[in-house]
Amino acid sequence: QVQLVESGGGLVQAGGSLRLSCAASGRTFSSYAMGWFRQAPGKERDFVACIRRSGGSTSLADSLKGRFTISRDNAKNTLYLQTNSLKPEDTAVYYCAAALYCTAHYAQWEYWGQGTQVTVSS
Repeated sequence: QVQLVESGGGLVQAGGSLRLSCAASGRTFSSYAMGWFRQAPGKERDFVACIRRSGGSTSLADSLKGRFTISRDNAKNTLYLQTNSLKPEDTAVYYCAAALYCTAHYAQWEYWGQGTQVTVSS
């Protein structure tokens, strides 16, 4: 079992930044690939980014490249998502997830946090 708790969401104006965090406990954090997904009201859960176990390789949704960055600190059992130049369309609940491998398909992720709300005002 892996327990995941997100934090760092909030209300921000367009153009602003937020740093989301995901604290992990339970099984060895470094044994899992970690990812971020987001879900806006009435929409499906979309892939945002993932990072491999060692942190040496990352994947990011094409539409977010240049604005979002995923990173992890295995010593602190924490995953991060730096979000810059935020837009109103980035408004969503952001979830972190853990799995053995990175994949853009949310159904293949094994563990999920409860999510943190990000709201971007225009």
